[in-house]
Amino acid sequence: MAFIHPTAIIDPKAELDSTVRVGPYSIIGPDVAIGANTWIGPHVMLEGPTTIGRDNKIHSFCALGGAPQDKKYDGAPTRLVIGDRNTIREYCHFNRGTTQDIGITTLGDDNWIMAYVHIAHDCTVGNHTIFPNCATIAGHVNVGDYAIFGAFTIVHQFVTVGAHSITSMATSLLNDLPPYCVAGGNSAKPYGINSEGLKRRGFTSEQIANIKRGYNTIYRESLPIAQAKAKLAEGAKTQPELQLYVDFFAHAKRGIIR
Repeated sequence: MAFIHPTAIIDPKAELDSTVRVGPYSIIGPDVAIGANTWIGPHVMLEGPTTIGRDNKIHSFCALGGAPQDKKYDGAPTRLVIGDRNTIREYCHFNRGTTQDIGITTLGDDNWIMAYVHIAHDCTVGNHTIFPNCATIAGHVNVGDYAIFGAFTIVHQFVTVGAHSITSMATSLLNDLPPYCVAGGNSAKPYGINSEGLKRRGFTSEQIANIKRGYNTIYRESLPIAQAKAKLAEGAKTQPELQLYVDFFAHAKRGIIR
């Protein structure tokens, strides 16, 4: 049997692996499924339909899987899906999706989510991201793998945040942030590439140089965006690290930060 504190309330329709632990005064509703070795701290609220993978740690006062904060929402059975090995600290708030979009809010694997983070409806967050205290992403936002936000970063709805990017504290992202980029300010401006982060993740000096040239293609060569995209696509044929730029532009909706 899962270890459930006697003060916790678990709906009979919830599905908990036998190794799940649930702390005092937590509430788990119907249509919530939780995988092996996940720890639910005290005073956590989990609503469904929500699926949570294995080896997660969800700390006190989190409210996950509630209805989206969207006035058009009509009670449809949309979902929240959380992967494996995520740490979700105190007072975090994640909403389910809406039928106006994909209907699912997704958090991938190995993410580090600090206190008071809000992930709104229909967001897709990749793997190995870091959300410091009070980072907030509005609805329909896509966040790539290894993206790192500064504390109090806010992200406008429908923005795409590229993989391996990083923002400074209190950044306001109103437009799309290309992969590998460093950004900061209100509203955000680009400040080069995240070279130090790339080194830590094992990128070679040659790869980093190629990525910097890709950044220059976007921001330094004064090319129309269509020509910049074409040049990046051509470069990606021999420099695979540039493919992230190509994929980013295929999905970005709001225009890049300038």
